[in-house]
Amino acid sequence: MKIYFHLSLEEFTNCYVVVNDESEKKEAIIVDPGVITNDMIKQIEAGPYRLSAVLITHNHFNHVKGLRTLNKIYSPVIYAADYEITGSKTYVLKGDGKINIAGLDVEYFSIPGHTADGMVYKIGSVLFTGDTITSGITGETASHYSKKLMEDKIKEKIFSQTDETVIMPGHGPPTTVQSEKRFNLDI
Repeated sequence: MKIYFHLSLEEFTNCYVVVNDESEKKEAIIVDPGVITNDMIKQIEAGPYRLSAVLITHNHFNHVKGLRTLNKIYSPVIYAADYEITGSKTYVLKGDGKINIAGLDVEYFSIPGHTADGMVYKIGSVLFTGDTITSGITGETASHYSKKLMEDKIKEKIFSQTDETVIMPGHGPPTTVQSEKRFNLDI
């Protein structure tokens, strides 16, 4: 598995292209397609990779607005926890579970708080957290109840991972579970 990072300067959001060179089909997954750039399309096409799926961590416009572009070019299955993203090729996730996408085992964890549809994906030893947790802070919430719920779920589902687990957030630099346990100002 390889992970390619793409930063949208327009939205200051992170997007990731995860590829599986080990699969016969050379498949790819995109996580949080805020803005689809020519570089991303070239990367997929030059692979050549088949875009199998799109993982959405939460339904904020700056993390999903590239879906329209992707659907015009490819036919990926979209995985999300929000019915508003639904379409003919969308699979709505509920709770926690595991699925196989592009020949990779993908675990998913529901972590509401920043949004009601907050979802974290784990592929190998990497967590894609969207805005749930960013290097040193957690996502903003609408109430004290939402904040407490999110913090409890982070401790239960993210901090229970090995210390070496890498966190790829929706904004900012990557971090690790160990760093967040020690230095996160919000928890």
